[in-house]
Amino acid sequence: MKIAILSVFYPYRGGIAQFSGSLFRAIEMNHEVKAYNFTLQYPSFLFPGETQFVKPEDRADVIPSDRLLNSVQPFSYLKTANRVNDFKPDVFISNYWMSFFGPSMGFVAKKMVSSAKRIAILHNVIPHEKRFYDTPFNRYFLNNHDGFVVLSSAVEKDLLSLKPDAQILKLEHPIYSHFGDKIKREEAQNQLKINPEKKTILFFGIIRDYKGLDVLLSAFGMLSDDYQLVIAGECYGSFEVYQTQIEQLGIQDRCHVFNRYIPDHEVAPFFSAADVCILPYKSATQSGITAIAHHFCVPLIASNVGGLKETIIDGENGTIVAESKPELFASAIENYFKNDLQQTFSENIRIKNKENSWTVFADKVISFALEIK
Repeated sequence: MKIAILSVFYPYRGGIAQFSGSLFRAIEMNHEVKAYNFTLQYPSFLFPGETQFVKPEDRADVIPSDRLLNSVQPFSYLKTANRVNDFKPDVFISNYWMSFFGPSMGFVAKKMVSSAKRIAILHNVIPHEKRFYDTPFNRYFLNNHDGFVVLSSAVEKDLLSLKPDAQILKLEHPIYSHFGDKIKREEAQNQLKINPEKKTILFFGIIRDYKGLDVLLSAFGMLSDDYQLVIAGECYGSFEVYQTQIEQLGIQDRCHVFNRYIPDHEVAPFFSAADVCILPYKSATQSGITAIAHHFCVPLIASNVGGLKETIIDGENGTIVAESKPELFASAIENYFKNDLQQTFSENIRIKNKENSWTVFADKVISFALEIK
């Protein structure tokens, strides 16, 4: 079959580009697939990070794509649609994660040939940080697709609030496999220059207010000197408020900060060094960090928000904390180590991983598309 994917791909970086690339590689094993990419994703003044692009030293998967769509240039919308239609796809897949892209991606979907089944994989519908245009842009995008793949019940609920008649397939986020193998704990901790004798907890990924790093720092301040915290990820905004909190709590000697984007080839040491990964989120739909942690068989302790508890099963492969409160996270972390839960949780993750491949995910998406009336 011919499958077209409209999303962000290499040379862009970040979780959606990684997701899209993994999906492309899985589909190309059995079908003819083409990737359609952005020439401009965000205007630079709207992007809060250092750069939208991979750097020369990053070992990213170079997905071949046609870079056509400019999110703020309407003439490019029609150009992109025409180019996709020239391919004559049987299935057109959009990866959608932010309402800002509703007009551009929605227009391309609207102009698809009638023979193409239009499927949107929804990473978010209602964003964590709301803007005045969210609802109209979302509705425009959703109304130009035939079916929807969601990765959590939280996103499914948001979708149904805007499109009650939506045809939906709910799938679990596949396990990322492009970060390489886990390395020995001691070797990883030596690479990161952290203390191998301490219990190591990890906060990983882009730092934004809703992800609750401030909650984790307060919780960490309640723990004994037996613990160390690794913070790895680029801060969207100023890290100064967190650095001040670290100093006020007097935990700077046990807190190892890597405030930068972590390229794919550097991910393994962080998860290999960690005994547990923490998601103290104040709000969420699902998290790609879960898929990374599970690839490395690292258990998670997470807030009971959004769809996190759908993949982090409390008492089976991780711990769900009732609320994003410091004292609750401190207690959950202490309980995790006191009861030596790492080995049991890691083994359960390892068993589950065998069922959650990108190939299985891709096959289910395409089958769903063909079943839509």
